[in-house]
Amino acid sequence: MKGVGKTFANGVVALAGLDLDVRDGEFLSLLGPSGCGKSTALRMIAGLSRQSAGSVAWRNGVRPDVGFVFQEPTLMPWADVARNVYLPLRLSGLSESEAGSRIAAALEGVGLAQFARAFPRELSGGMRMRVSIARALVTRPPLLLMDEPFAALDEITRFKLNDDLLTLARDLGTTVIFVTHSVFESVYLSSRIAVFSGRPGRVVETIEVNGPSVRDAEFRLSPQFAESCRRASAALDRATGEIAA
Repeated sequence: MKGVGKTFANGVVALAGLDLDVRDGEFLSLLGPSGCGKSTALRMIAGLSRQSAGSVAWRNGVRPDVGFVFQEPTLMPWADVARNVYLPLRLSGLSESEAGSRIAAALEGVGLAQFARAFPRELSGGMRMRVSIARALVTRPPLLLMDEPFAALDEITRFKLNDDLLTLARDLGTTVIFVTHSVFESVYLSSRIAVFSGRPGRVVETIEVNGPSVRDAEFRLSPQFAESCRRASAALDRATGEIAA
């Protein structure tokens, strides 16, 4: 993304002068205050919205297959878990029988193999989000976009899903772009953090997270984690004007 801007029809300028490069295989978090344009940038990457200025370019000029996990699970309440996960495969023309093994593998990956015939109303909030993640990954996309998917969950569930997400991304070799306003979550998950300014949003600083390739509870208690959180917090303060840049 080079010099990207986005102005909505009502005159709100969401993004201005946004420069952002995404590397193959990385876990990149977009960190910033609410309303700074992080989700808008994510929707542009997904092809769900067009920029008003600047350019969005892809290697070889082709957008890859993309999985998208929204803030809410957005499941079909009339369909069971397996059929919710089947949806993107059905839209691509795959029959349910042909898709069976891939649906089973996706549910196994998020720990819901035994809930394939359950309905969304029968699941907890964390389980519904797991179904949403399985649906996004069932096509095995090279790029996964996630828009604050764990913000409404309790801390214990959130920590568990953070761990499971890292395992899935590593096993599948998926590049992840993750929107959050949590410093702690961004540091725990990411190999790199892009810090956004307040509206109109742009990337004002990027932070390489120094940590092990496999993250666990021990990392959360480590000096590396504390130092990376301090750096990210200071960058976020500078970006939002709370302290002098």
